[in-house]
Amino acid sequence: MSQAPEAPAVGGDLARFVAGLPKAELHVHHVGSASPRIVAELAARHPDSPVPKDPELLVDYFTFRDFAHFIQVYVSVVKLIQTQDDIRMLTYEVARDMARQSIRYAELTVTPYSFGLRDIPDEAIVEAIEDARVSAERELGVVLRWCFDIPGELGIPAADGTLRLALDQQPAGLVSFGLGGPERGWPRALFKPHFDQAIAAGLHSVPHAGETTGPETVWDALGSLRAERIGHGTSAAQDPELLAHLARTGVPLELCPTSNVATGAVPSLAAHPLPAMVEAGVRVTINTDDPPMFGTDLNSEYLVAARLLGLDAAGVADLARNAVTASFLDPAGQATLLAEIDAHLAAWVA
Repeated sequence: MSQAPEAPAVGGDLARFVAGLPKAELHVHHVGSASPRIVAELAARHPDSPVPKDPELLVDYFTFRDFAHFIQVYVSVVKLIQTQDDIRMLTYEVARDMARQSIRYAELTVTPYSFGLRDIPDEAIVEAIEDARVSAERELGVVLRWCFDIPGELGIPAADGTLRLALDQQPAGLVSFGLGGPERGWPRALFKPHFDQAIAAGLHSVPHAGETTGPETVWDALGSLRAERIGHGTSAAQDPELLAHLARTGVPLELCPTSNVATGAVPSLAAHPLPAMVEAGVRVTINTDDPPMFGTDLNSEYLVAARLLGLDAAGVADLARNAVTASFLDPAGQATLLAEIDAHLAAWVA
């Protein structure tokens, strides 16, 4: 299958507006955000890896046959992270790429259990991401927060390890608890005890659901895991009752259009359920998932959404506001970022 769908046809004026628009991103994976430049540098550090060391060869390497192949490639990149310095470098350089896109705030999904499998101590993992977080905010103006994510395909041991690290280490930037990986064969309810403990400790619930399975997985995430946001949730569009429930309760969806096409979750951008969800009154946010792997970035995803929804600059600014108000940024931080969005739009209109 192709790596990513064809770029949307949009006006240059709107593209310039989006490029300067202050933005928040809520569904973006830590390792999956590594640009070809970062991946090639990590591959060069660890030459035994099958991952190409030439950034140009990564285009073919990041061409996915299906979701299972995507997971296989993703794991090979995860295995490049073998030291504390690798984690720190990756995190800071991801923030640098975000700054170039006018991203002011991001909730980065981190899968610390995978780093532990490389024998990196818990304390070293947290020290690396926290050092990068503080430096990124001070030097780049990008505020990072963490979602600690269970790699669902590794089962209960991974859930136990992820929860233990979250509760024992309690990094200052940690705001939420997630669940990723394949959905088939790994029912959301299996991880209910872990989410119950994470929620009791003050973390927000943000599992993936309904990306590669039907709407029943979204229902399970809402019921068993008390989800406050849903990662992807594309199949919710198949269930009018679920759409009505999401609209009534205001639970936001973290949509990633290009990712959904690249992994085969939806057949094409034209078939993406984003318009149907908006028409049903569901709160939606626009995100990238694993941007370099899918040949996209957040600016491109906003332009995809603008095309699918027929939006002008004011409509795009509303999407940006959705991400801010659906975030776990503190109220003062939200107010500051919303004011930046308003000022950008006012200057554009003027």
